[in-house]
Amino acid sequence: MARNIKKVAAAQLTPVFLDKERTVEKACNAIKEAGGKGAELIVFPEAFISGYPDWVWLVPNSKGAELNELYLRLVENAVSIPDAFTIKLCKAAKEAKINVVIGLHERNSETSNTSLFNSLLFIDHNGKILGKHRKLIPTGGERLVWSRGDGSTLSSYDTSVGKIAGLICWENYMPLARTAIYEMGTQILTSPTWDKSPNWIQSMQHIAREGGLFVISTCMALKMDNIPDEFEFKNLYPKDREWINVGNSLIIAPNGKIIAGPLEAEEGILYADINLQDIIKAKRMFDVVGHYARPDVFNFKFSH
Repeated sequence: MARNIKKVAAAQLTPVFLDKERTVEKACNAIKEAGGKGAELIVFPEAFISGYPDWVWLVPNSKGAELNELYLRLVENAVSIPDAFTIKLCKAAKEAKINVVIGLHERNSETSNTSLFNSLLFIDHNGKILGKHRKLIPTGGERLVWSRGDGSTLSSYDTSVGKIAGLICWENYMPLARTAIYEMGTQILTSPTWDKSPNWIQSMQHIAREGGLFVISTCMALKMDNIPDEFEFKNLYPKDREWINVGNSLIIAPNGKIIAGPLEAEEGILYADINLQDIIKAKRMFDVVGHYARPDVFNFKFSH
């Protein structure tokens, strides 16, 4: 029984805004801390390296000169997979003996090296890169900075903590993307996000119940003070605003119950002990891709 119990962590941390060197250093310290506390998996927020580009919701596209400078800084502080920065993350994972899922801006190094993807990087406890996932559909204003990923990166990975997969932010709202994840036998769904709303939390609980799996939803905590004054878009927020994002990271069991968090308006690492046998118990009554599936009625095809 005990061997099925694993400790997992959700790192609700603040990146060093548009500074990948210092942000990666902060991530490595968190990996070390979580590993030292016995966690076998740590999940970082969406676009943690090196910060969510919140200006896409604030700066109109007519402000081309300002947007060009912001995009330049964003690309310069994005990573390639692999590069020296991913090597540091892999080294930290190996030393801490912990699996890592981290959100980042990824350069399209296979071609021009100047377009960006909103990606998740998966690293195992031996420091090996398992793979990456590029967000399929950037949402709204995000399309001004991120390219669309393709289905080839939608995958699930066997690790020492269980079978893990990832969907980024509102990808989790895509029923067919979730179905693909469930079909892969995923036990832990990592859901890095920018959404901290009550509706998001309800959706995460629903997805945990629907898929009969554990969900780790991790969002960055970001204050006005975390954005340097040199960035003009900072002046577009209300003057009395303190928090840009309060986080609300949480960990959810297969029955939909919250077992850690939500952590609001502070940095921190959430921990939870999970028992993989709870997945089997949750699927006794409802197994969406098992006994509750109707392949004779519904035909699901995953093209990759």
